[in-house]
Amino acid sequence: MGDTTDEANQSLLPSSPTPLLPSLPSSTADYTARLRGWLTYAFASEVFAVCSLGLFLPILLEQFARDNGVLLPDRTVPCVAKIVQGVRVESIEGAEDMRCVVRLGWAWVDTASFSLYVFSTSVAIQALTVISMGGLADHASQRKPLLLSFAALGSLSATLFLLLPSLSPVWPLCALLAILANVAFGASIVALNAYLPGLARDSPEARSAHAEAEEVLKRQSEGEADEDVLASSIALAKWQATVSRTTARISSRGIALGYGAGILALLLLLLPVTLLKGSTFSLRLCVGLTGIWWAAFTLPAGLWLPSAPPPAGKPQPWSYAREIGSAWAQLGRMLLPSNMLKLKHTFLFLAAWFLLSDAFTTISSTAILFGKTALHMPPTSLILVAVLAPSAGVAGALTCNALQHRYGLSNLRVLSLLVLAVTLVPLYGCLGFALPTLGLKTSGEMYALAVYYGWIMGAFQGYARAVFSELIPPGEEARWFGLYSITDKSSSFLGPLVVGIIADRTGNIRYAFFFLIGAVLLPIPLLAGLDMRRGREDAEAFAKARDERGAALEVEEVA
Repeated sequence: MGDTTDEANQSLLPSSPTPLLPSLPSSTADYTARLRGWLTYAFASEVFAVCSLGLFLPILLEQFARDNGVLLPDRTVPCVAKIVQGVRVESIEGAEDMRCVVRLGWAWVDTASFSLYVFSTSVAIQALTVISMGGLADHASQRKPLLLSFAALGSLSATLFLLLPSLSPVWPLCALLAILANVAFGASIVALNAYLPGLARDSPEARSAHAEAEEVLKRQSEGEADEDVLASSIALAKWQATVSRTTARISSRGIALGYGAGILALLLLLLPVTLLKGSTFSLRLCVGLTGIWWAAFTLPAGLWLPSAPPPAGKPQPWSYAREIGSAWAQLGRMLLPSNMLKLKHTFLFLAAWFLLSDAFTTISSTAILFGKTALHMPPTSLILVAVLAPSAGVAGALTCNALQHRYGLSNLRVLSLLVLAVTLVPLYGCLGFALPTLGLKTSGEMYALAVYYGWIMGAFQGYARAVFSELIPPGEEARWFGLYSITDKSSSFLGPLVVGIIADRTGNIRYAFFFLIGAVLLPIPLLAGLDMRRGREDAEAFAKARDERGAALEVEEVA
C-alpha cells in the first residue's frame, strides 16, 4: 500500500528540472527579466486589441463601407453626400434612419455587416495560422522569433491604415489590412501564452513549494509511516495550489497591464477624434497610432524575453515545411478519440471555451456597432465607452484575484461565477423590446453596461487562461495554447457571422441579443462537469507517457 501511494504521489510531481523547472537559467534576475518581457509585450499588443479591435476597427470598417455605400431602397443615393479631406461637410436628411449598403462584387452588404464579415474572415484565417505555428512555438528556439515576426506584421498592417483614404479606388484593401493585423495579433499571443505555465512553475514561491514537496517525498522514500504519506499529500496539494494561484496572478497582471495601456492610449486618442469631429481620417489615425505603439513597445519586450540557448549535441536538420506539416499531423493526433478520453477534462474545458469566447467576443463587437447604428452615438461617445470598459477591466482583473484569496475560491469557481454574471448584459438588451425607456435605449445605459461588462471581461480573460494552463500536458504549452486560440477564434468566426446575418435579415441588430443569451448559457453545464484535480493528474500522466515513448524511440534509433 505504501509503494502504491508513493508512486501515485511521485506521478503528481514532475521530476526536476523538467518539466517543472524550465531549461532556462534559474537565477532570480533571469526570472525577473522573463516576467518583465512577458508583461511588456502584453502592454504593447493589448493597445491594438483594446483600441483597434475593440473599438476603432469595427467603426472604421463600417465607415469605409458607408463612405462608399448607397441608401436603400433605391440604391442610388450615396449614404454620405459630400466628403472633403475625409470630413463630412454635408449630410442627407434622415440618412441616419435609413439602411446603408455597399456593393462588394455581386452582393449588396449592410455596412454594419461588412465589419462583422471582415472580422469573421480574419478569425478563420487566424485559426489556420495558429494550427500551422503551434508546433514551431513549442521549440524554445522558435518561440521568440515567431512572437516578434508576427508583432512586426501586425503593427505594420495597422500602421498602413494611415496611408489608405476611405475614398480611394482601392478602399477594400482596408479589409486585407484588418485581416492581417488580427491574424498576426492572435498568432503572437499564442507564442506569448506559451511562456505562462513555465513562468508560473518557475516563480520563487512555486520553486519553494516544489522544494518542500521534494523534501517530503525524499523522507517518505526512506520510511513509509502513515504520517509521511499524509505529509506528502499535503505538500503536493500545496505545490499545486501555489502554481494555480501564481498562474492566475501572472495572467491577471498581464490583463490588467494590457487594459491599463489601452486606457492610456484611448485617452490620448480622444484628442484627435474630438478635434477632427470623428472623421474617417481620425479613425484611420487612431488605428495607425496603435500599430506604432505596438511596434515601439515590442522592442524592449524582445530584449527581455530570453533567446533559447543552442541545443546540446549534434544540430538537428530544420525545415519549416516539415514542422508545419508535423503541426497539422499533431493536431490530428491530439483530436483522436483515444487522446480525448485520456484528457477528458482538458477537452471539456475547450468545448466550454469554444462557446464562451464566441459569446464574449460577439457581445463586445455587437455592442459597439449597436451604439453606432442603433443609438447613433458619435465616435467621441464610443471612445468613452471604450475607456470605461477596460478601466473596469483593470479593476476586475485585480479585485477578483483579491476576492478569490479572501474567500478561498478555485480558479474554476471564479470563472463560472463570471459567466453567470455576464448573462445579464444581453438579457438587458432584450428588455428593450418590452420596455419603452429601458433596455439599452440611451447612451447613459450603454456607459453603465460598459462598466459592468468591462469588470467581468477583465477578470474572465485572466481566469480562463489560468484554468486552461493547469490542464495542459507539460512540455507542449505552445501547441495546446494554439488549440486554445483555435477554439477561441473558430467560434468567434460564427458569432459575428450570425449577428451579421441577423442584422441583414431584420434590419435591427437588437435581435442579436437573443442569440447572445443562448450563447452564454450553453457552456455552463460543461464548466459544471470539470474536475480540475483529475484534469491535472491526466495531463501529467499524458506527458509522462509521451516522454517514455520518446525515450523508447531514441533507444531504438541508437540500436
